[in-house]
Amino acid sequence: MSKTLNLMVFAMVLALGACSGTDDTVGAETLGSTDEFATGDGLIADRESLPGAKIYAENCVACHDGSVPKAPHFQWLEMMSPASIVAALSGGVMAEQGAMLSDDDKLRVAEYITRVDLSAGLPEVTYAATCEGPSAGFDRSKSVVKAGWGHDTRRFVSSDIGGIEGDDLGELELQWAYAFPNATKARSQPAIGYGAAFVGSDDGTVYAFDLGSGCARWMFKASAEVRTAIVLVDGATPMIYFGDLTSKLYAVEALTGELAWSRRMDDHPSATLTGTPAFHDGTLYVPVSSLEVVPAADPNYECCTFRGHLDAVDAASGEVKWQFWAIEEEPRRSEKNGQVSYSPSGAPMWTSPTIDAERGVLYAGTGENYSSPADGNSDSIFAIDLQTGRRVWHRQTIAGDAWNVACMMEDNPNCPAERGPDFDHSSSPLLIDVGGGKQVLAVGHKNGMVYGLDPDAKGKVLWETKIGRGSIQGGVHWGMAAEGTTVYVPINDMNNTRNGDPLDPKQARPGMHAVDARTGRKLWSEVQDNVCGEERPFCDPGVSAAVTAVPGAVIAGHMDGWIRAYDRSSGKRLWEFDSARSIDTVNGMAGRGGSMSGPGAAVGGGYVVINSGYGLYQHEAGNVLLVFAPKR
Repeated sequence: MSKTLNLMVFAMVLALGACSGTDDTVGAETLGSTDEFATGDGLIADRESLPGAKIYAENCVACHDGSVPKAPHFQWLEMMSPASIVAALSGGVMAEQGAMLSDDDKLRVAEYITRVDLSAGLPEVTYAATCEGPSAGFDRSKSVVKAGWGHDTRRFVSSDIGGIEGDDLGELELQWAYAFPNATKARSQPAIGYGAAFVGSDDGTVYAFDLGSGCARWMFKASAEVRTAIVLVDGATPMIYFGDLTSKLYAVEALTGELAWSRRMDDHPSATLTGTPAFHDGTLYVPVSSLEVVPAADPNYECCTFRGHLDAVDAASGEVKWQFWAIEEEPRRSEKNGQVSYSPSGAPMWTSPTIDAERGVLYAGTGENYSSPADGNSDSIFAIDLQTGRRVWHRQTIAGDAWNVACMMEDNPNCPAERGPDFDHSSSPLLIDVGGGKQVLAVGHKNGMVYGLDPDAKGKVLWETKIGRGSIQGGVHWGMAAEGTTVYVPINDMNNTRNGDPLDPKQARPGMHAVDARTGRKLWSEVQDNVCGEERPFCDPGVSAAVTAVPGAVIAGHMDGWIRAYDRSSGKRLWEFDSARSIDTVNGMAGRGGSMSGPGAAVGGGYVVINSGYGLYQHEAGNVLLVFAPKR
């Protein structure tokens, strides 16, 4: 892999707002790279020497170079498992094109795309055992946990549905673990209900696990990696909803694993679904983002045409009711000194929307612009009418932010004049009661700030509090949580963001913090010491993943592989577990945790369920689902 392409791939994390260590316990054939900007070792370094390079060039590149709608860009294909690529060519969406290839050609194409050595064929995997007996059935009397993304972005799980309080956390013990096959990352937050945990995975498999034993009641295969959390909705026919890497949204029957419907939410070749859809009153509100910042690194790429949007989708049929565009005007073509560009573009929508039924709106945030000039819609919080998709108001917190991967290279004409800083609102706004009939929107940002906005005054800033140092990989990433007026603020603040930015390590505040939603006053800070050691170059102490609150405490998965729980009042550490080690698994495959990013812990039925592993872009790989419960 060329240095330029490595920069392109690495920088996908920077656009996301957070985003890979490895050893034989996970499977070296699935992890890492030997290049300067690699995430570990084990992958084939010289991709272009592989026999699949010629096959790909002759059969695939014309559609997967970013120029064909609906055809995922090459950087998307890189993130798929070899088995998924072979399956797509053999009997899936690419079966017609794959019909021209031999079985060995398909393996060589998958080997070229993923850089996984397939000389011995696809690696053998062991999936979950099928449930038998009492564990095979779903218990409709057991509650569906309607807390967290998809239902309530405050991510607070009450004791009556979660069965866990702060006092219980010190008694947590690992009950069982599952090793996701062919995985280097695990970032789809589970949903809990009916005595089961529903979770997606790196290779696109979605599972309904029995909470008590870890057997699978059913398994469903999506087209690509499941990126969003799973949203479980009770009803006459219980459903789960989720999105995948290629921007496809799915509706699957929760008790059978049967597909009800699916649809791709955007034809742009770089579109993806990252923010978890929110369910309300029969409608799914689906944020759409992209990674077009990556192909923009090619100076010949005509940057950029994607605009973030949020769609209202009928949960029963999958039909789109309305579509909201973060940037209202379509990009316009311009040419200067022979360089073609488009603007305005960008403002991807990463956040899971926050529903405010009383005011009839939802709230969602955007990231940076992709091309110049930066406009007034990037790095903003929007209030959107639930019924019509009309823009009610928006509040921009950082102006003049335009960035793409071209800015990591010298003299690349696709780099916007603003050159960043690439700050995003990737953390969902929290709607919090503060007394006197008033509410505050607490909003985190990659610049290390938390803002208190007035939802009744068009997002007027009531207070702002600097918590972290902030940077391209600093500040608040995927999600805060709240119990009452206590807002839990996770801060990442990597000291080495590997993009050349000069950063003062003394100003970094990686760890957990709390503020008062009424005033923005800091309540406590627990800055995490770096316990990684020199032998773990892709380990960091901060918190990128979303955190989850229970009565009296908050649970945080750190980038160093430790899961830690903190007391609400003092920030005192109540419990911790090191997941960055070899772990026995119920499917018998080698398991190991690693960095944690994206969605966080799910709590329900007396269990804490959390994924560990984020083998992307300078973070530690891992492949396990971990299920904890108090000593029994």
